[in-house]
Amino acid sequence: MKLASLTSGRDGKLVVVSNDLAWYADAAHIAPTLQAALDDWDRLLPDLQNLSTDLEHEMIPMRRFHEHQAASPLPRAYQWADGSAYVNHVALVRQARAAELPDSFWHDPLMYQGGSDGFLGPRAPIPLADESWGCDFEGEVVVVTGDVPQGASREAALAAVRLVGLTNDVSLRNLIPGELAKGFGFFQSKPASAFSPVFVTPDTLGEWWQDGKLHRTLMVDLNGKPFGRVACGVDMTFDFGTLIAHAAKTRALGAGTIVGSGTVSNRDADGGPGKPIAEGGVGYACLAELRTVETILRGAAETPFLKSGDTVRIWAEDDKHHPIFGVIEQTVG
Repeated sequence: MKLASLTSGRDGKLVVVSNDLAWYADAAHIAPTLQAALDDWDRLLPDLQNLSTDLEHEMIPMRRFHEHQAASPLPRAYQWADGSAYVNHVALVRQARAAELPDSFWHDPLMYQGGSDGFLGPRAPIPLADESWGCDFEGEVVVVTGDVPQGASREAALAAVRLVGLTNDVSLRNLIPGELAKGFGFFQSKPASAFSPVFVTPDTLGEWWQDGKLHRTLMVDLNGKPFGRVACGVDMTFDFGTLIAHAAKTRALGAGTIVGSGTVSNRDADGGPGKPIAEGGVGYACLAELRTVETILRGAAETPFLKSGDTVRIWAEDDKHHPIFGVIEQTVG
């Protein structure tokens, strides 16, 4: 089942979307918003699934689904916690600045709490007031949870996953060092993120969702050219069950919590830093990683951060090369 929110008020209007993303059916008679559905998931799920089945069989009124009319599936959320499950990405960044990677990073996930009071739509521009801030995109996988009790095990946490999707976690790289130096974490350097037009239930993904990981390729284009073709299920040190359990160690998580994987990152076939697509590699899911590889190999970063007019496109495909979650496509403006 695929769910989306059409732009309407602050929290959108819940719709069920066909598997090919061509059609939608209004779900307001079941739940007015996605958050309302998540709040009462066990009771409402059968009705939403029946609506999805009827839509696939064209048994109910349906309308064309246009991704540019979609808001974020959750236009705002009670919680947005972003992890760093691909430790390869962290290791490269630290290597570029000659900083040691603590061994604990391989056993204890990194995570920060992002702003969740408003997300960008999947086709909304990325607002950037000052290019010197170093604007970057980050292609990630996300999950949305139901209620998770404090101290939940990995298995219980994984069972709480309700939906899977993608995000562009926008970062202002040049503001990060100053904020982290204060010892109190991100804030100004992490503006609003954007999410894929639709979120998908894990059962719909079938074998592509295993062991708390999405086993598909994350596709990233920059200004119309391939930038990343990274495998989400490879080099993921911490699966989503582990990430959610980490977040719930000292607090319960409410239904509608979004948990991110952090930037998807792959090593090269020889075990070293990844290579650009033009050089036979799988590329990257953010500019910062390419810049760190340039620094490691050639002593300095060469690729600039995003500037006004640049366009980033993020998606994942099924076996027929159709987008699974729709497409995030944003222009800096």
